[in-house]
Amino acid sequence: MRYLPLFFTALLTLTLGACRTSTAPATTDTTVADAALSGADPWLTGFTKPAENPILQADSSYSFSDPLTGKDVRWQRADVFNPGAVVRGDSVYLFFRAEDNPRATLGRRTSRIGLAASGDGINFVRRNAPVLYPGPDNNQEFEDPGGCEDPRVVQLPDGSYLMLYTAYNQEAARLCSATSTNLTDWTKHGPVFQDAFGGKFHDTWSKSGSVVCQLNARGELVATPINGKYWMYWGDAVVGLAHSDDLLDWTPVLNPDSTLFDPLPLRPGQFDSRLSEPGPPALLTDAGILVLYNGQNELTDSLRYMGAGPGAYSGGQALFSAEDPTILLDRMEEPFIQPSLPHELTGQYASGTTFIEGLVYFRGKWFLYYGTADSMVGVAVRD
Repeated sequence: MRYLPLFFTALLTLTLGACRTSTAPATTDTTVADAALSGADPWLTGFTKPAENPILQADSSYSFSDPLTGKDVRWQRADVFNPGAVVRGDSVYLFFRAEDNPRATLGRRTSRIGLAASGDGINFVRRNAPVLYPGPDNNQEFEDPGGCEDPRVVQLPDGSYLMLYTAYNQEAARLCSATSTNLTDWTKHGPVFQDAFGGKFHDTWSKSGSVVCQLNARGELVATPINGKYWMYWGDAVVGLAHSDDLLDWTPVLNPDSTLFDPLPLRPGQFDSRLSEPGPPALLTDAGILVLYNGQNELTDSLRYMGAGPGAYSGGQALFSAEDPTILLDRMEEPFIQPSLPHELTGQYASGTTFIEGLVYFRGKWFLYYGTADSMVGVAVRD
């Protein structure tokens, strides 16, 4: 019962749509992250899946008035999954992707981003309405009808927040940005590659932006520049690295032949043999930049990792140089998290998924939030 007051505080915050006044973040230092890692190697391992899993499931009782149709929509009726997370004050705030129509096939539903809060990192209270969704705004052409997907949220140096999410119009996926000062009201800024190289990559399939951050003394992951620029690992079918001056407009890193630089190339026979996709915000430590990512297994036995099923998504880690984010220093040979529970192996994506996307350091523990088979939200905890 010791979390009950905090839980009601979180519920009141979400209901009223107001959070504590934004303040400058606490001192940020790689030593904070290294103390939280507290291991002989640079990897963040030792996660266990608590019995409370899954921690969020579809719920048809939540509805809101869709601004594009004027109709009430049960926006969490089909599936909820792929969450981002931040620590704010005495609570964890979880941003999850929710789909509305269980009868529609994969990729043909409308996704919206919801918000939930918790005082213990496991038991969450949801806000009734989504915080980001397709509407009659500057981003409608990119979001309607597929929606807003797979949020990753980080704190900015001024105490506000950046969300990188996928806008999907059922033709192309585009990585987009939005900002907020209170976690409930978001300003959309459009596709992040719209202007780079004259729009060359604007129509390139893009998603999953993992911004390099540092962990501060309050347990907040704060976007942190390296050599005067912010950096982001991004993509899935096309994996890339990008830099930015303002965190809103990003410039991809290119090879000498002007193709996209790939920081995480495929590895036949391993868990990331089919594709790699960045997960939570990247973590800057004394050892380098720690990138937690999702690896998809190949489909054929001759090419795939035999420790997971064909097409399964497992979690891996890679370490890049803090002086040059393009330089890969080390990479895990085996996944540190993979589908094992029944709800992780059955669902909308039946090949199996522990799709890692949210990471927070809260009350002396690491909480790793992930989507399970594109259907539910799970958590793994490192004490």
